[in-house]
Amino acid sequence: MASETNQSKNVCVIGAGPSGLLAARELRKEGHKVVVLEQNHDIGGQWLYDPNVQEEDPLGRDPWLKVHSSIYESLRFMSPREIMGSTDFPFLVKKGRDTRRFPSHTEFLLYLKDFCEWFKLSEMIKLNTKVHYVGPLNYGVPSEDLKWVVRSKENKSEEEVEQVFDAVVVATGHFSNPRLPCIQGMDTWKRKQMHSHIYRSSEPFRGEIVVVVGNFLSGQEISMELVKVAKEVHLSSKSLIIFEGLSKVISKNENFHLRPQIDTLQEDGTVIFTDGSNIIADTILYCTGYNYSYPFLDTKGIVVVDDNRVGPLYEHTFPPSLAPSLSFVGIPRKILGITFFESQGKWIAQLLSGKKVLPSYEEMMESIEEFYHSNEVAGIPKRYTHVVDAFDYCDKYGENVGFPKTEEWRKELCISAGMNAFANLETYRDSWNDDIDEKLQEALRSPYFTQLEQLSL
Repeated sequence: MASETNQSKNVCVIGAGPSGLLAARELRKEGHKVVVLEQNHDIGGQWLYDPNVQEEDPLGRDPWLKVHSSIYESLRFMSPREIMGSTDFPFLVKKGRDTRRFPSHTEFLLYLKDFCEWFKLSEMIKLNTKVHYVGPLNYGVPSEDLKWVVRSKENKSEEEVEQVFDAVVVATGHFSNPRLPCIQGMDTWKRKQMHSHIYRSSEPFRGEIVVVVGNFLSGQEISMELVKVAKEVHLSSKSLIIFEGLSKVISKNENFHLRPQIDTLQEDGTVIFTDGSNIIADTILYCTGYNYSYPFLDTKGIVVVDDNRVGPLYEHTFPPSLAPSLSFVGIPRKILGITFFESQGKWIAQLLSGKKVLPSYEEMMESIEEFYHSNEVAGIPKRYTHVVDAFDYCDKYGENVGFPKTEEWRKELCISAGMNAFANLETYRDSWNDDIDEKLQEALRSPYFTQLEQLSL
C-alpha cells in the first residue's frame, strides 16, 4: 500500500555491520536523518575480526559480551563472492587484495569499507559508542507517534548520553551470543569447555583430545583445522548420517572420529556418548550456534526472545504494536544477506517516510499467527522460526518495495557452491572451474558486474 506523504524522520541505527550499513544507506537515500551507533572501533560488525578473546567468558554466558565477532583467523566465505554484493555495488576483485572466489573475512571487511567510502556513509557513523538502553519515550500513544529514548556511552567516557529519535533500527546481528546444549555434568566438568564464539586458531589445542559438539558447517570446518594439530578430534553429532565431503575428511585422518551426542560429562574428564562409548578429553568445543539477544532493548514486554524466536515480528522485521518506528534488520537466517538487507532497508525507509503503509495491527498479528501455526503443523521447532527459504522469501519480501527478484545466475552459483561443499568439503573453495561454468561467465558479462568496472582497478 502506498501513500502520497513524504516525511523525514530522525532515525537511530544500532550496529555498523552489513545489515546496519545497508539500512542506513537506504534510510538516507529516502531523506531521513540517520545516526549509526557502533560499539567497536571500526565498521564491519561480525566481520571485524577480533583476536583478543582472553577476557571473554569461554562459554559466553554474559549477555553483555566483551567481544562481538565470532570469526576465527582462517575463516573464508562459504559462498562465491559474485553473489555477495549489493544490487548497485558488486563485490569485485581488486588488484593487490585477496582475489579468490571464496575470499577471507578480511577481504569482505574491505568490501564493506569500500561500500562506506563509495556511498559516503562514514559521516553518519559514531564509532566506539555502546548502546545501553533503548525504550519508548511516550509509551501508550499511537504507534505512528512513538518516540524512542536511546542511551549510549563512548568507550572512554564515564558519561551516558541520552538522545530521542523518531525511529530505531536494530541491526546488531545474531552470531555473537552462544547457544549451549544442556548436558548432564556440564556444570561440574573440570576440564576446558568453550564455545566457538571465542575460537580463533587451532594452535592452543595442539596435542589435545578435543570433542567438537555440532555437525553443521562451522563444526566441520573447525574440526578440519583441529585435526592437523590435535591428538584426536571427536565430532559429536545428533545424526551419524554424513555427507560425502565430511566422510572423505574422516577417512583420510586416523585421528578424526564421528561420535553420537554426549550423554554425560564426568568430573575426571570422561565424556560418555549416547551409544555407551567414552573417552577422556582435554577440551570440549561447542559449535552449537547462537541466540538472538537484545539486552539493551526495553519494549515493555512486547518483543521477547523465546527459544530463539524473536516476536511477534511481522515479516521478521516489525513488532506490530510498535511499527514502523521500531524495526529489526538481519534476523532471518540462511539468506543472501546483503541484497536482503538492502530490500529491508528500502521498506523501512519508505514506511517511515510515508510512501508505504503497513497493514493494520490486526492484519499483521493474523499473518504472524498463521506463520507460527504453519510451522507448528510442519513440525518445525520454534528455534527455527527465522530460518527461511532464501530465494523465495527474499523475492516475496522484495515485492514490498518493487525490489528486483534474485537473478537466476545468483541462485545457480549459490546452489552449485553448496553442492560442491557437500561433496568436497575440504577443497570446494579452490576447485571452481571458470572455463566450464557457463553461468558464471554469463554473470560476469551482465550489467551487474560491468556497472562499476573502475572499482577493480
